[in-house]
Amino acid sequence: TKYKSSIMSAPTLVILAAGMASRYGSQKQTEGFGPNGETIMDYSIYDAIRAGFGKVVFIIREDFSEAFKANFEPKLNGKIETSYVYQSIDKFTEGFAISAERTKPWGTAHALLCTKGVVNEPFAVINADDYYGAEAFVQAYSFLTKQCSDKEYCILGYELANTLSENGTVSRGVCSTNEQGYLTAINERTKIYRKDDGQIVFEENGVETPLQEDTRVSMNFMCFAPSFIDLCEKEFSLFLTQQGQELKSEFYIPYVAGLFSELGLGQVKVIPTNAKWFGVTYKEDAPAVKASIDALVTNKVYPTKLWS
Repeated sequence: TKYKSSIMSAPTLVILAAGMASRYGSQKQTEGFGPNGETIMDYSIYDAIRAGFGKVVFIIREDFSEAFKANFEPKLNGKIETSYVYQSIDKFTEGFAISAERTKPWGTAHALLCTKGVVNEPFAVINADDYYGAEAFVQAYSFLTKQCSDKEYCILGYELANTLSENGTVSRGVCSTNEQGYLTAINERTKIYRKDDGQIVFEENGVETPLQEDTRVSMNFMCFAPSFIDLCEKEFSLFLTQQGQELKSEFYIPYVAGLFSELGLGQVKVIPTNAKWFGVTYKEDAPAVKASIDALVTNKVYPTKLWS
């Protein structure tokens, strides 16, 4: 199916925020980085509204839903439609014996599965605490309204050099593509950093392998048709059969996106973006994030009071 673009089917933005419970646990809301306490998520939603998205769906944990809604509803009321979906360990596990000792949720693809029935239009999915840049939302909107189908999804491919931390190593999904720009593999490189001589490398078993500055990496900004949620459901049953007894096993979106290609169900386009990503990988990254947002406000990319 090609999804016809109409006001009825403006794409939806899905935000993975279930992992934020620890920060919501105290009275303090998620960390404010903007001049008026705006969170990174606020800027993503603002960019999505500007690009033309019609709805935002937050995937959160039910035990902090009231604090979460109290934070977002007053700001977003009248600006974009909102929905809340709760991720919990028991969802979609009927018929499987799950260890009572398991406390960890099942990962991002399970979080997305929890939106089944709520997300029925082409959608983009992002992490709550990553800043993706206005340009990336424009690119995602264009893909979702013009190209997205049950046979074609996309990943926004960031330039590796635009995604490093000054404060330690990072994990990135390194994308390999064919000549047409379609994904052939995503390799999770867990230890990437810039050396003192300026070269970017990833380290594995003590061996350093150089990476090009413009290597395309996935920052978990992906665009799908709603049928992807059904694929997550099907694959989650298999995952539970194989790894449901492990206490730390996780079911990730890039893994299911990879299966989509491998099983010949369709293709995943890697759309290169020059947007500059930033996020809080380490506590020490916070001042740099604040400085980056201040600079964007100074350069009039965003108003000083985002939601006024």
